[in-house]
Amino acid sequence: MRNNTIKSVVIFLLSCFISSVPLAAHAAMDPGSPQQIRTAEARVIAAEAYLYGYPLVMNYKAIYMYAVWKESPEFKAPFNEIKNVARVSTPDDKAFVAPNADTPYSWAFLDLRTEPIVLTIPEIERKRYYSVQLIDVYTHNFAYIGTRATGNKPGNYLIAGPDWKGKKPKGISSIIRCETQLALALYRTQLFETGDLENVKRIQAQYKVRPLSGFLGVAAPPPAPALSFPAWDEKKAQGPGFYEYLDFMLRLCPVHPSERKIRERFALINVGGGPSFEISKLSPEMAQALSAGLDDMRSAVLKVTESEKPFLDLVMASMELFGSREQLEAIGKRLNLKDFYLQRYRGAFFGIYGNSCEEAVYPAYMFDTEGKKPEGARKYRLRLPAGKHLPAGAFWSITMYDGTSLLLVANPINRYLINSPMLPQLKLNADGGLTLYVQHDSPGKDKEPNWLPAPAGPFELIMRLYLPDAEVREHRWKMPPLERVE
Repeated sequence: MRNNTIKSVVIFLLSCFISSVPLAAHAAMDPGSPQQIRTAEARVIAAEAYLYGYPLVMNYKAIYMYAVWKESPEFKAPFNEIKNVARVSTPDDKAFVAPNADTPYSWAFLDLRTEPIVLTIPEIERKRYYSVQLIDVYTHNFAYIGTRATGNKPGNYLIAGPDWKGKKPKGISSIIRCETQLALALYRTQLFETGDLENVKRIQAQYKVRPLSGFLGVAAPPPAPALSFPAWDEKKAQGPGFYEYLDFMLRLCPVHPSERKIRERFALINVGGGPSFEISKLSPEMAQALSAGLDDMRSAVLKVTESEKPFLDLVMASMELFGSREQLEAIGKRLNLKDFYLQRYRGAFFGIYGNSCEEAVYPAYMFDTEGKKPEGARKYRLRLPAGKHLPAGAFWSITMYDGTSLLLVANPINRYLINSPMLPQLKLNADGGLTLYVQHDSPGKDKEPNWLPAPAGPFELIMRLYLPDAEVREHRWKMPPLERVE
């Protein structure tokens, strides 16, 4: 994104929450009433807490659906157990937008309160990419294990919560510290082609998740108190109930030194400090103030995002949304933002659990070369240069999504993407380049090997560059254009 665009975001948000919101909140009130003044301030705090806390609440939803509620259709496994999903996404997968169809996933939600958890990785052949993305309650990518970060050699990695003070045990490759009490280990294992699935299954079967006591073969310490997870309710999360979920999550997050003041402000509305947040104890006026603050911030962020669309750098957008706390703070400073919370919010909104830029980048084709939304009824050409074709150290892919739902698109040849492992089956140009044909109808038998089928209506292409080259990370690379042929 361009700096002048970011400055407009900051100006707009400040105008909302230093001027408009307090004035609107006071307008219908008697300013001499302490209770009404507190209610007006609560509206402003609620707006701040919504921007700060949206990623945590969306993370809570995933945790509840994947690791807590066993009747959920999306349930994976209880805490501290691993669930391998030995397939890639298809059009039947509708739980999350823009699903990945390149790398079968494994999931392990970690409860680090009792003792550290050890992740055991087998030896993986050098040509195969894999990663374990470690995500904290805030949705920060606090560390990685994998091809880039640690190599493809075997190892045992100890994931320690904020309260653990132990020393490195024998047999542990390294200690990775998490600043929150819960975490997610999200595994990606590269699939070369359909016939390779059994090899992926064999690798996944060797991933192990064990408490430290189990790894060492000693008695386990007394367990931490059971957590009472509030049931997820989508409608509830759209109003004051949002702050109940946020309060639950913040109590699993020791206060970071840089956030003492903001956490003290949230505690004024019983979020993350003092008595637990209870909707039943709110006065009607306070409930309305919190709802209004939530709506204020949600509307402001959406309005700013809509106004930015013509200026978005679609190559770099994902690079500015995901990372560790330190990376996001640096991004905020580079973009002239007051802080990084707006970017963290957008990361959760557009695609929670996205990779940090050194691991993967997701350039998107939302417009063609004429600045128009792509439509499957039209015909497009995507020409990739000779050589590597795209600047990715591990592999690249280009995936087709429905332009409205951002889900995979059913088609007569069951092809949802074209990626670099498919190169032996594709037709190269005389100069070694690669031309892809993007359209609803077949481009003809001679061109079908390079055909990426589109829906009849609007579509969006998302490119994935795993281990992107320096030219991408340093903002020197330009996407090949999506050319409209007719």
